[in-house]
Amino acid sequence: MGVRPAMIAIDQVTFGYSPESPIFESFTWSVEAGEAWCVLGPSGCGKTTLLYLLAGLRRPISGDVRVDGESLRRPRPRTGLVLQDYGLMPWATVWENIALGLRVRGFYGPDGRHAPRDEALVETQSRVDTWLDRMDLRSVSGNYPAQISGGQRQRTAISRTLALRPDLLLMDEPFASLDAPTREDLQELTLQLRAESGLTLILVTHTLEEAAFLGRKILLLGRPPTRRALVVDNPRAGTAGYRRSEAYASMCRELRERLGALV
Repeated sequence: MGVRPAMIAIDQVTFGYSPESPIFESFTWSVEAGEAWCVLGPSGCGKTTLLYLLAGLRRPISGDVRVDGESLRRPRPRTGLVLQDYGLMPWATVWENIALGLRVRGFYGPDGRHAPRDEALVETQSRVDTWLDRMDLRSVSGNYPAQISGGQRQRTAISRTLALRPDLLLMDEPFASLDAPTREDLQELTLQLRAESGLTLILVTHTLEEAAFLGRKILLLGRPPTRRALVVDNPRAGTAGYRRSEAYASMCRELRERLGALV
């Protein structure tokens, strides 16, 4: 895609939905450009909250969240966010859903808020058609979300995001509601797309098997407040045959043990 991947720095961040119950307290964490991370932990530990802080949808009470050296004050146009519930417009076709972000950018132009200042406006038809073919959605391009499968809905949501050429891709439990074969297919596809684009990936999950397969680095979160980054290195994640290897099984056991000690 030719987009330089993003680098992230969270510096001494404190955040909570009420001052009496912080989710993160003086929390520091960094992500190098082009890395693939999974954020793993039980429900209520702050996984989605962390994603919203990285997306610029929440502001810390104190501390700083920086992407490529710039403090986040609002959502940035090169950050892509894929939600668990797909976030598709039910009244729009697959084609129209994929085109939505491109049309918004075309309306506002490269203003630095809705579209990067250095990105020329693109022809929506060709960009959408590219992703319809890449994601095997051509046959359902005229269908509405209610008329397609869960896997096709998630492919549509991913296509809409990647059509905008992000340098940072945030995914919030994107495959949680899918059946096992579809989930594994989309996990493989996510790794292929990340490798092709070189973007920075942060995927939130509560499933340790998914974290072990997708994350070259895994951030473990336990009972709030989280004060330090507990990181597990997983360099073989996503490599050929890894899911069927003893190394993968060993990583799943390690994650289970370490999570058990946190909750």
